[in-house]
Amino acid sequence: MTSSVPTLFASDAKRILVIKHGAFGDVIQAEGALRDIRENHPHAFIAVLTMPAYRAILARCPHVDETIVDERAPRWRIGRMLALRAKLRSLDFDMVYDLQNSKRTAFYFKWMLNDRRWSGTAKGCSHPHRAEDPKKIRTLDRLAGQLEDAGLTIRHTRKPDVSWLAGDASGMLAKAGVTTPYIVLVPGCSARHPQKRWPHYAELAAHLIAAGETVVTAPGPDEVELARAIPGTCIEKTNWSALAGILKSARFVIGNDTGPSHLAAHMDVAGLALFGSHMPAERTGILTENFGAIEVDDLAALPVPRVFDEVERRLAAHSNSV
Repeated sequence: MTSSVPTLFASDAKRILVIKHGAFGDVIQAEGALRDIRENHPHAFIAVLTMPAYRAILARCPHVDETIVDERAPRWRIGRMLALRAKLRSLDFDMVYDLQNSKRTAFYFKWMLNDRRWSGTAKGCSHPHRAEDPKKIRTLDRLAGQLEDAGLTIRHTRKPDVSWLAGDASGMLAKAGVTTPYIVLVPGCSARHPQKRWPHYAELAAHLIAAGETVVTAPGPDEVELARAIPGTCIEKTNWSALAGILKSARFVIGNDTGPSHLAAHMDVAGLALFGSHMPAERTGILTENFGAIEVDDLAALPVPRVFDEVERRLAAHSNSV
């Protein structure tokens, strides 16, 4: 059972810490929560604690004043833990919104900041998220529920918009010989989740090119060889801002359940995500008015014609609606 007693909103908070370590797609989806935290605390200083890989993204976020890097050292490294504790306590935060809600951040609450107001799932915190099983809740609804439990007014959490991350990619596209309109393929995914990777992007690219489409990939450093094997133009050595710019200007994006696909979805780009049985697309928060999904039990068995036909259908529907 969860308590229905409302939690008092920390309206007097002047120095706020938000914790969002990762991963990439989760950082993107937290944008609306960050915007709501800023709107509810318009005059507060707001810092975000994140992993090194996402510092550059959150440093561009207009809702944040400072980004603090957490190397996430092993907790048995007592010296590293004490150094982090000293740093966080020296910044004198009077409210923490833990959007990561992991075993690590519960440890941070217990051993580093247990005398500060804290929103999250850590046992004993002042502003608990009251859902019985938060991990089973759709990502955006889970974030919204946590902030509502902390007394915030929610307007943006369920509709993140990271368009502010998109830089001007016109020079990079021109150098690669790419003109609009073009379609971006996102064939990679985390090496830890190979089951999320659809193996037929090269064949799909060939079908799209035969239909008159321009195909672009913009791989991360670990996916360059994969992207080079796909027909079309491979734009390498992008940063987060350039990748966002390339995606933002695309006619359509097709990708796996991976960070760049979520990035495109939350910049209101039209697109399609390909999902196996690892998780329902609806729970990930990737589905928007313009970004859909194909969900199958066996992603490797998903035939190229089915994906191609769905892309063509969505392109036609999008063109008719413009």
